[in-house]
Amino acid sequence: MPESNPGRHLRIAWLAGGFLCVGLGFIGLLVPLMPTTIFLILAAGCFARSSPRLETWLLDHPRFGPSLRLWREQRAIPRAGKFAACGGMAVGYALFMLGARPHAPVALGVAFALCCCAGWIVTRPDPKPGR
Repeated sequence: MPESNPGRHLRIAWLAGGFLCVGLGFIGLLVPLMPTTIFLILAAGCFARSSPRLETWLLDHPRFGPSLRLWREQRAIPRAGKFAACGGMAVGYALFMLGARPHAPVALGVAFALCCCAGWIVTRPDPKPGR
């Protein structure tokens, strides 16, 4: 009977999680209420535990790499990113209200959740000078 290799299985699980997060991140580029950057941050973390080559690919990506490295190094979000994230949430909420026409408790619950997310985003530090 062949021996099980738990390390290999864990690595495959981290790799699958990384691919799942990359997929969700790219969906987030198209769907207003779906975030992108957080899924790519999670993907980079998963790839760090499973595939240094894919982690490097993500961190060196011309569009997403700078934001991911900035988060990893400083836990900072540039003001333009904060504005884009909060603006995207506002547009997404407006589309939600127009398209779904939810009852007041649902509308207030979604608004509260988005306000909490926006509050967390705007309280992250700006990047240190020189970045």
